[in-house]
Amino acid sequence: MATTVAYPFSKINMGLHVLEKRADGYHNIETLFFPHSLSDILEITDVPGAPQDVQLFLYGLPVTGPYDANLCVKAYRLLAERYKLPPVHIHLYKQIPPGSGLGGGSSDAAACLQILNKHYDLGLRHEELLSHAIRLGSDVPFFIQSTPPLPYFASGKGEVLEPFSLDLSAYRIELRFPPVVISTAEAYTAIKPDSNRVPLRDLLRQPVDTWRDAIRNDFETFVFQKYPGTIQYKQSLYEEGAMYASMTGSGSAFFGLFKI
Repeated sequence: MATTVAYPFSKINMGLHVLEKRADGYHNIETLFFPHSLSDILEITDVPGAPQDVQLFLYGLPVTGPYDANLCVKAYRLLAERYKLPPVHIHLYKQIPPGSGLGGGSSDAAACLQILNKHYDLGLRHEELLSHAIRLGSDVPFFIQSTPPLPYFASGKGEVLEPFSLDLSAYRIELRFPPVVISTAEAYTAIKPDSNRVPLRDLLRQPVDTWRDAIRNDFETFVFQKYPGTIQYKQSLYEEGAMYASMTGSGSAFFGLFKI
């Protein structure tokens, strides 16, 4: 049995503006995806002759939700629609907290696509991997595009990606994890889109010590209202000396940038 191992990385959002609701039900956004070293461990093993197409074994942090909804399972079955794939076992050790806004599930899905493509010589080009990725989730393409991990400015529903130069080597990034799980779908239903503002890319080009009063994550208002205790996590980062602190994604994790 052949086995391939990958380490799907996480991301944080440097600002997140929800601009408008689209005709297809999604929202146009602008955000900066910045890669972070916190990662899961993903292992895919051939299991010739197994009665089930794919079996998922979970370890580490708890993962909720139905089996068929797991993005690793969906990634396998998406490729299996077009390619003859053998049965596999997927072993996933979760270190990126689910429902934290760090993109763990999306990163796992992207890694599955990449592993299956390489391991079984499917010959999918980069553009084809991206087209499969967007079918799994709006931020899955970032984890395909960002190999090796680099910052990308995202627009559209999160799938329109442009390289963005942002040097944070003078800062360390610290994460905080409130004990709540945020539903992205619920967060979007509560958001009030606003396209009349300074473009995020212009704000990101300003010095980091100006970001506190300028760069915001639109989902914070919803999360602070529903879970008032979460605001303490952001405040504590500033009290500890962070130059900038924010929630990432639709929550619930927070990060702080500290001068080294």
